[in-house]
Amino acid sequence: EELEIVNRGVNMIVDDVAEIPTLVKPNTNTKGVIKGIKRVKVETLLNREPNPYQDINSFRRNLITDFLIDGNIFIYYDGAHMYHLPADKVTVHADEKTFISHYSLLDIDYTVDEIIHVKENSFHSIYRGVPRLSPAARTMNLIQSMRKFQDNFFKNGAVPGLVLKSPNTLSEKIKERMLQAWVARYNPQSGGRRPLFLDGGLEVENLTEISFKDLDFQEGIASNEKIILKALGIPPILMDSGNNANLRPNHRLFYLETILPITTKIAYAFERFFGFKLDENVSDIPALQPELRDQAGYYATLVNTGIMTPNEAREALRLETIEGFDQPRVPANIAGSAANPEEGGRPTEAAPSEEE
Repeated sequence: EELEIVNRGVNMIVDDVAEIPTLVKPNTNTKGVIKGIKRVKVETLLNREPNPYQDINSFRRNLITDFLIDGNIFIYYDGAHMYHLPADKVTVHADEKTFISHYSLLDIDYTVDEIIHVKENSFHSIYRGVPRLSPAARTMNLIQSMRKFQDNFFKNGAVPGLVLKSPNTLSEKIKERMLQAWVARYNPQSGGRRPLFLDGGLEVENLTEISFKDLDFQEGIASNEKIILKALGIPPILMDSGNNANLRPNHRLFYLETILPITTKIAYAFERFFGFKLDENVSDIPALQPELRDQAGYYATLVNTGIMTPNEAREALRLETIEGFDQPRVPANIAGSAANPEEGGRPTEAAPSEEE
């Protein structure tokens, strides 16, 4: 919430993942933890109303935020509705025989049949995941230190690298009075351009060659921001402005390598719990759709070669079906019909009569 690039990157992933609906398929060979639940009920929980107090989008956004910040998602199912549990306050209690004994949130215990746990990848723990922002913690602290240095520099009214030289020895009282006068009159907060009169042999000399431009850290902050974006799985080009020919393939890469793997991990956890096969519905995601010209040519070829019926192509394009378009088209060649190659071609000649 303090660094702009982290806030924007996390919100970008959270919002994009939350927009992908889930397809609940009727048939599955997986036996779920919850027995006897109807497919319609699972469809309602995952796509419309997880509980009476939240819409599905806000519920998903809470889950994905925990996944990115903590590396874990914990969902409590009370037999009718699902509720999000803050991941940083949930404790996983291990068991030697059953892998997990129970979960606890503060003083409340939950059984393994009440909690849906989604775990991010981890190299050292089999119980809790590691957030993907964790490796970028050093970079985030470095950017924050740069920002604090800038704030303190201008807040204190410091002037970089200036030394006042005097040929005479000054008393501490005079030094303090001159220092206060200098800070009050030559302060960056007030413009820093007020002229000063130096008398008594005082001279101004640069201690270093550091300028205000050097204190901006713009190049260092920009390079560190790219490191954070890469840790999150976001191509940095998506954050740059302007028209770029690589924008669309990078947008597609962002979905294939960052967004969809997160939705897949969540879907597997729900599959095990409810026992239904789940798939993400990406039909409305523009980044994963082909160009309209390529899409039109693809379906036109399948229809004209008889592989797909016109209505099947219309359903794939999310259009309403048309009566009479349920039969595959039989391609015809120039010699005749492909349905019966003996038909068509050169007309048969009549046999010559005996009189001829």
